[in-house]
Amino acid sequence: MPTSTGAAPKGASTAARAPESPAAAASAELLKGVVEWLDEAKAEEIVTVDLAGKSSIGDYMVIASGRSDRHVGAIADQLRKKLKDSGCPTVRVEGMETCDWVLVDSGDIIIHVFRPEVRDFYNLEKMWSVDRPVDAAH
Repeated sequence: MPTSTGAAPKGASTAARAPESPAAAASAELLKGVVEWLDEAKAEEIVTVDLAGKSSIGDYMVIASGRSDRHVGAIADQLRKKLKDSGCPTVRVEGMETCDWVLVDSGDIIIHVFRPEVRDFYNLEKMWSVDRPVDAAH
């Protein structure tokens, strides 16, 4: 379910959780940085989606909006630089030609930066917040 932060819901028990692997801890730490960098770049409506159990494409997805195509491009460019500076070996960026929807892929975290009307059209939050159907064999 999408959340605006990576924090556990109030009242959620942490005792039953499995210990985090070093890779998962590194992804969670990078996620904090990504959200902070998006906030510094004045991105709007920042939402994180935990992809655990939903997809193997990454650990987290972050969705944010820029006010215009120029703002979307600036956010994505700043994010790419910050990710490289933080030690991400491969950062791929797609969509900078039009800046309607720019995807920044750091491997463990996939960041989508949209113009508001494009974000409304694709509605990724809704698509990724739906729980996966239970396997009929279970």
